[in-house]
Amino acid sequence: MKRRFLSINFHKDTVERFKGFCAKVGGSYTETLEHMMDFFDTYQLSPMDDLGPNMRGIEANIKKRINALVSIIKEIEKNQTKPTTAMLQLLFEQSSPKQNQPRLVEVKKSNKPVKDPFFATSMEAIELRKEKNSIKRDLVETKQQFEDILFSKIHIVKSSFGKPKLQLDMTVEELEALKEKLKNS
Repeated sequence: MKRRFLSINFHKDTVERFKGFCAKVGGSYTETLEHMMDFFDTYQLSPMDDLGPNMRGIEANIKKRINALVSIIKEIEKNQTKPTTAMLQLLFEQSSPKQNQPRLVEVKKSNKPVKDPFFATSMEAIELRKEKNSIKRDLVETKQQFEDILFSKIHIVKSSFGKPKLQLDMTVEELEALKEKLKNS
């Protein structure tokens, strides 16, 4: 089949630039233009898009990001997933760890566990929370005792001379018991 030639009008400087490009690539004008169009179609690129200085830079940037993601995933696997899995298995089995299970804490030759900072801080947080709850409970109890004394044991007594006074209706034994309880707490 014989191919026909048609002409397209281009600016003179564009034609000169295209001729130089064809000489560099080494092909006829038609072949070079067809290869260029195939390239853009194959890789779904637009000649209007800016791809940066070169494609190698983009490829290197993508490889760096992939390597960074791989290292992050490995770190998560090493420090979070395995210990959590081992803890859950121990909770459900309620037995000592087996040889093939990952250890929660590494053991030195002296069989003393190495303190993992994550577990140490979480244990400290649990202890602090327990202490806080205990202090809150004591505060509520003390407040309740104070309210009981204030509203039920203290009365206003009006005197015929001077200002009214407060009277405490409490036995000596009750007062001593209260003092002892406050001293011990």
